[in-house]
Amino acid sequence: MATLIQTLPFLVDGLLTTLLVSACVIVLSLIVGLPLGCVLAFGPLWARAPIRLYADFVRGVPILVLLYFVYYGLPAIKVNLPSLLAAIVALTAFKSAQIIEITRGSFQSIPTGQTEAAKAIGLTLFDRFTHVLAPQAVRRFLPPFVNSVVDTVKGSSLVSLLGIVDLMLSLQQVIGRTHVALPLYLIGALMYFAINFPLSALSRRLEKRFV
Repeated sequence: MATLIQTLPFLVDGLLTTLLVSACVIVLSLIVGLPLGCVLAFGPLWARAPIRLYADFVRGVPILVLLYFVYYGLPAIKVNLPSLLAAIVALTAFKSAQIIEITRGSFQSIPTGQTEAAKAIGLTLFDRFTHVLAPQAVRRFLPPFVNSVVDTVKGSSLVSLLGIVDLMLSLQQVIGRTHVALPLYLIGALMYFAINFPLSALSRRLEKRFV
């Protein structure tokens, strides 16, 4: 028990790194994915085509391949990123493709009749977007987005493969030193659960309310 207590600060540091990576990926993915998702839903064909290609390609590639490509592949063209930055870039590329699809689906699930009705009463394009489409799209966007946040936290464990001391790698290092595997993996699982359970519960509530 004393050994487990002594390792907790190290595990908490790893947990904070996991939260940092997850938060950066989520924020950057929203910055990239939301506008591109809007363009994919409403933009002209010449703008939609490259976004569609990007989203389909990235979503069709395993995250691990993206991770290794950014960290080990880009140095071939003289782009050397620190491991933490490389991990955030790779995970953001993958997660932003999901946000693009969630955004597109949220807008396109709104019946076209509402847009036609808004046009009929003389609303401008800006007013139609802000007063008719966006409020409904946000309600459709939130449940899958929260699920995506949960996946981001769990998927962030892959950054340990680049030597980043997140919760997963800190667990492995502590187990390597103490040879106490089961209780430490249980503690790690509880830490992930403590983050993801409230998010999963929030997602279920949002689905019941908005879907």
